[in-house]
Amino acid sequence: MCLKYGGPVSETRRPRPRRRRLLRAAVGFLVLLAVVGYAAVQRYYNGGGAPYCVARAAGAGAGPGAAGGTYELTPEQAANAATIAAVGIVRGLPDRAVTIALATAMQESALRNLDHGDRDSLGLFQQRPSQGWGAPEQVMDPVYSAGVFYDRLAEVPRYAELPLAEAAQTVQRSGFPDAYAKHEPDAAVLTAAIGGAGSLSCSGPEAAAGDPQKVRAELSRTFGAQALAGGGDGRPGVTGADGADGAREAEVNLRLDGGGAAEVRRGRAMAQWAVARSGELGIARVSYAGGAWAAGLSGAAWQPSGGDGTGGRHASAAGEIRIFVAR
Repeated sequence: MCLKYGGPVSETRRPRPRRRRLLRAAVGFLVLLAVVGYAAVQRYYNGGGAPYCVARAAGAGAGPGAAGGTYELTPEQAANAATIAAVGIVRGLPDRAVTIALATAMQESALRNLDHGDRDSLGLFQQRPSQGWGAPEQVMDPVYSAGVFYDRLAEVPRYAELPLAEAAQTVQRSGFPDAYAKHEPDAAVLTAAIGGAGSLSCSGPEAAAGDPQKVRAELSRTFGAQALAGGGDGRPGVTGADGADGAREAEVNLRLDGGGAAEVRRGRAMAQWAVARSGELGIARVSYAGGAWAAGLSGAAWQPSGGDGTGGRHASAAGEIRIFVAR
């Protein structure tokens, strides 16, 4: 006991700093948990946070722990990756060529279409117009820049048997020749996700209104005019997934030319390309080969047909890719 103002003051009435610190720490921890939980819920339901995409090398709809690996990227990066892969697939090039191209662009630009670089380097592959890669507006076009990269890669003798960094460096002649190798695992995941047995899914809000004619034009520019052969706007308007508000969607319908391995690969690439460019082009849903993807649904991963909230009425037939554009 001690004296204060001439009277006794009990020791038990003194503040207890340690207990208060513990209380503040506990409250802070609970607040942190609430914030993290809220962010996770928002991300899962696509109601908040930036859109993002996930490439999965395993089967469509496989979770992050599935064998084969995953790679997360922005919608811009996913769109550019899908275009690079599509150009190689349309040319009939092997997966190894696609992986080399993707790893090169990952190193040169992080899969972003840059309007600047070292000296006059531009675009996804940082190609220099002064070195014969094309005019500035050409190398800034992802379809063109990927095509000219593949042209030069094809000139490298037995490129598919070379280490990735050696094949890429033979084309690029970079000041950092060994830098390409570190991107090979992630590039291989993207190759499998876009044209192989994997999948590419993108989260984000429900699609804004798009233009089906623009979707057709971009498909034709990327995959060639044959991409639209046998298809078209076969069903110009269908009921949206949420029929309660009278939503409408226009369909771009594509059909493969047979069921050979090359056509199946091309079909996968077109379906994944549509998902990758969904935010830009107003694509609301895609269905192909028994699977369906829809913008704005929780998880935003590919689901078996009928798992997109429409009861299967947007399911695709064999050899058919159905792309639904928001109106």
